Amino acid sequence: MARVDFYVLRQEGPQSRNTFACRLAEKAYRLHNTVHIHTVSRDEAERINELLWTFRDGSFVPHELLGGGRRLAPIIIGSGEGTVQPCDLLINLSDSIPVIAETFPRVAEIVSSDETSKQESRRRFAAYREKGHTLETHDV
Repeated sequence: MARVDFYVLRQEGPQSRNTFACRLAEKAYRLHNTVHIHTVSRDEAERINELLWTFRDGSFVPHELLGGGRRLAPIIIGSGEGTVQPCDLLINLSDSIPVIAETFPRVAEIVSSDETSKQESRRRFAAYREKGHTLETHDV
């Protein structure tokens, strides 16, 4: 069973979720972890790809979009297309639990303060709990 951490943000909207995902990916990279960032669409994956270059001055987070080849970077961004290689951490930015979540030892769910995001996260929390995962909640 995976450990699933829910990070509950004070800010609203997808931009706050995306920025926090970049911060979390950077922290994981600095701890020598591999990360897969799962997005809702290819367009969203491309936005995260761009944001990882600009979210913080002086930051360098080696990353790449999930594609047809072998993974070279420690941070991979994708939306369900292609084969996901094993990683240390899944950062889920979609509104549902991806099928691949079962293959990760750790999962991060990022919840913004808007009501829709909170409702969707409650459903995911209940589903993870039902499957027997270890759950933690962090207010950030």
